[in-house]
Amino acid sequence: MNELLEKVKLNLILEHDQDDDLLRHFISAAVAYAERYQHKKVGSLLKSKSKIPATTEQAIIMMASHFYESRDGGTGGFFADSVGAAQQVRTAIDSLLMLDVTWRF
Repeated sequence: MNELLEKVKLNLILEHDQDDDLLRHFISAAVAYAERYQHKKVGSLLKSKSKIPATTEQAIIMMASHFYESRDGGTGGFFADSVGAAQQVRTAIDSLLMLDVTWRF
């Protein structure tokens, strides 16, 4: 979790620790979303001994950053203040997560 926190803060260009608890909450939500999207066991991504795949990690970073920048949930964040931008973020995140889906038949 701490490694993801640092990567999210780098992505957001945050140098303070004041929002770390909030960011951890957003990271947890993003990880849970990724696990469900990829049909993985809840809690498996952070508990796994293997490294999170780069595409999944980037999706988690993007989603946690989006949650932080767009706390109202309806816009694309600070730099893209529109509902359409929010949908583009979601599409990009889902496209990254799809690359590591565990398919079940």
